[in-house]
Amino acid sequence: MTAVVRTATPADDPALAELWRTCFDAPQITGLHALDPDRHRHTFVAQDGPDGRIDAVVVYVPRLIRDAHGTPRRVGGIGSVATRPEARGQGLVRRLLVAAERVMTAEGCAWSLLFTGTPGVYRGSGWQEFDSTCVEGTLVPPTAGGDFPVRAATAGDAAELAALHHAYNANRPLSSLRDPEDWAVRVPAWYGPLERSSLVAEDPRTGALVGWVVAQHEGERVEVRECAGASASLGALFAAVGARGRDAGLGRARVRLPDTPQIRSALPALLTDAREVTERVGMARPLLAAPETVRAVVTAPGAIHWYGDCF
Repeated sequence: MTAVVRTATPADDPALAELWRTCFDAPQITGLHALDPDRHRHTFVAQDGPDGRIDAVVVYVPRLIRDAHGTPRRVGGIGSVATRPEARGQGLVRRLLVAAERVMTAEGCAWSLLFTGTPGVYRGSGWQEFDSTCVEGTLVPPTAGGDFPVRAATAGDAAELAALHHAYNANRPLSSLRDPEDWAVRVPAWYGPLERSSLVAEDPRTGALVGWVVAQHEGERVEVRECAGASASLGALFAAVGARGRDAGLGRARVRLPDTPQIRSALPALLTDAREVTERVGMARPLLAAPETVRAVVTAPGAIHWYGDCF
């Protein structure tokens, strides 16, 4: 029987949650899905016949993402893609991507963005990989404290962190505009509680927050996933990240931050024997924008899509 492709309804919510549980160890998906008030119209499912079970799902997540000039554009994020193991190989995701493309275009999306470890699933539907670079190396030995006091972030810092993030990324290509719901749901879904994932640097005179870094442990290394704030505070923050890593018995670090002079100058406070690693997990597809416009965004100097903005 040919699968029926349609948009989701509220009655599908239990089946979607069950499908995501089957395919992913990611309980945050249902909470992220609920952020979009139009989520059912933006969720495309393949059903095994008119009365059968849902075998596959693709979700289009509308986001405002800055272009190569820093101007926010409506972009269609693709996420929560899942297919039951026994239904794979039937082209269901490709059919769902066609449906998503039509709706994204009709709703004015300049282009579409996704992140995946299986790019072959999407190439035939028009998405193309782009490179992103991270740096990894060995944690440096302990160093003396810097000029900026560093401490663990707290829930009470949330408003100042949002302001730091906004100012730091005001013109940064590929960065998303975050609203209060993103800070309340999306960012904690990917980073966890602030007090566990984040460090902040304070102005030594006023105590105001001037820097922020997100670092998490992954395997045998520290993963630095986001930063914001005054360039002068980054060295102190990176040194504190390294101290935490060493205290946890880790020996290496990987930095997923924009390649800027400020980041490069601060890296020696965190790691040594640094080497660049190129990843190709990001994919983009032009919709209303020209292909060269989209390519300019994803290859722009300093362009980054923060992990905390994942779909």
